[in-house]
Amino acid sequence: MLYEIKPFEAFKVGDRATFTKTIGEADILLFAAISGDNYSVHVDEEYAKTTRFGGRIAHGMLTASMLSATNGMLLQQPGGISVAQTLRFLKPVYPGDTITARSEVVEILVEKRRLRCRTWCTNQRGEIVIEGEAIEQKDVH
Repeated sequence: MLYEIKPFEAFKVGDRATFTKTIGEADILLFAAISGDNYSVHVDEEYAKTTRFGGRIAHGMLTASMLSATNGMLLQQPGGISVAQTLRFLKPVYPGDTITARSEVVEILVEKRRLRCRTWCTNQRGEIVIEGEAIEQKDVH
């Protein structure tokens, strides 16, 4: 991923970044190992079959972490950091689902050099699986 130079003054409402990835078996197992979240609905197929999901699902925070990629792609350089992120988990993500994460500038907060962004993830059927809002601080060194 290449981060280009974009000063704060160049941002406008409607600026957007997108990142797409298919969630695989390795992603789920590595996320479980890194996070320590080994809850059965994520790692035990037999247990997960007995749940309302009918099988294993990806961690919500694994899917949400893709928004970190889009927020960074949106900020570009020089510097920037996320200062807030809200999330609503709307639908499960299954192994093999292709997720597209998006961040879109909806307001520019000039005084604090911040961007308020709508954030959301959709699956390959176009269904929103996560939605939320991010506040991004630009030009942090």
